[in-house]
Amino acid sequence: MSAVNTATVSYPDVLLFIDGQWREGTGQDGKPVSEPIINPATEEVIGTLAHASRADLDAALISAEGGFATWRHVAPHERYKLMRKAAEILRERAEEISTIMTMEQGKPLFEARVETLAAADIIDWFAEEARRIYGRVIAPRAAGVEQVVHKEPVGVVAAFTPWNFPINQAVRKISAALAAGCSIILKGPEETPASCAALVKAYEDAGLPKGVINLVFGVPSEISAYLIPHPIVRKITFTGSTVVGKQLAALAGAHMKRVTMELGGHAPAVVFEDADVDHAVKLLSGAKFRNAGQVCVSPTRFLVHEDIYARFVDGFTEAVQGVKVGNGLDADVRMGPLANSRRVEAMEALTADALAKGATLRTGGARLGNKGYFFQPTVLTDLSPDARILNEEPFGPVVPIQPFTSTEAVIAEANRLPYGLAAYAYTTSAKRADEFARRVESGMVSINHHGLALPETPFGGIKDSGYGSEGGIEAIEAYVNTKFVTQLGL
Repeated sequence: MSAVNTATVSYPDVLLFIDGQWREGTGQDGKPVSEPIINPATEEVIGTLAHASRADLDAALISAEGGFATWRHVAPHERYKLMRKAAEILRERAEEISTIMTMEQGKPLFEARVETLAAADIIDWFAEEARRIYGRVIAPRAAGVEQVVHKEPVGVVAAFTPWNFPINQAVRKISAALAAGCSIILKGPEETPASCAALVKAYEDAGLPKGVINLVFGVPSEISAYLIPHPIVRKITFTGSTVVGKQLAALAGAHMKRVTMELGGHAPAVVFEDADVDHAVKLLSGAKFRNAGQVCVSPTRFLVHEDIYARFVDGFTEAVQGVKVGNGLDADVRMGPLANSRRVEAMEALTADALAKGATLRTGGARLGNKGYFFQPTVLTDLSPDARILNEEPFGPVVPIQPFTSTEAVIAEANRLPYGLAAYAYTTSAKRADEFARRVESGMVSINHHGLALPETPFGGIKDSGYGSEGGIEAIEAYVNTKFVTQLGL
């Protein structure tokens, strides 16, 4: 990985990638359609994004169908080698890609760098799994009978990814699909398209056959409404809000399409009375303001035992006040802007609602400056149970902290909402940690640290937070069909 002067990196105009070619959209009446890309730190237009028309989507579908016919027959070891090459290319370009990501998404450069390099590790892991998609032989009940289970790629995948982690979310879907032998049409994030396109470019430059990956952008509802029911598409994978996820899952279900849904959360972060308070403050303040709180597994409902509540609130508030907010390209910035003006307005509304219902503002609570989508890291206490922020996923840098009195009460509160993506706890008691892990309704639980989203571990939720996994060996299963073959020897 070579050093890059961020001042020399220019933001590219972003094209579609269809059938192995980067191209403008055909648009309406032959006139290409595009939209501006905004830097959330400056509100300046930094580039343009091509939109796919219906004709472009048809071309991507035909291309993906042909790509699948080729790729499914490529030996797993050859898939492995090509994917590993893509990972190395991504590492070589990490500095430039990270800069582009910060320009379009806002997160601090060090976070963008971590995301890009982690994506290369994800590719490596799925590449290895390509060589380990095993069937099995089942012992027969009768002499001369052979019973075999085969694992076959499901087909063309339609993937929909969000703006908050433009590479991380896309790389999981692409890599799992490719490892299994599927082709994929990726509907990338319109607000953060260039870093996602750079990921696709790494696969292209690694030598991936044309048609195996196609990348499109446009009006999300129009693209999903066309791709999901299409008979060429056999598998849907979506990361985004619960509201949209339910709509897409219903559409997919009407057409009997296999679905993976990684949706919203409202993660409880429980600090028991025996916890190491300083440790909890340090880790939770770091986790909460990563990507300005725009993280589906971000700790969002802080529940602290009454015996240590005052100490935790004071320590956490002090830590929050030390978070430097600014342009993510500046070296000492710890939290960048929110993605767009809508997120700023959402934070203002959630904070105002809490205060109107009697909450105490410990720090923050307002927009920062008059240029860029910056919002102060915010801490609220003394909240009313009906405050919106306790019931709606905030997806931003606002923290509600509540006291609790007993284990029964805090587990009931942790399970109260229909979400079940991630949950966190801090305790020095092995018994309490085990009880929390068993009783909390969540797809992922992390105790005394924040150890989620590793390539080799399952990543997914339950209840309204979705179903299926985007990590671990479980992720591959969503991209293969199980075929049972039994025959009597001739």
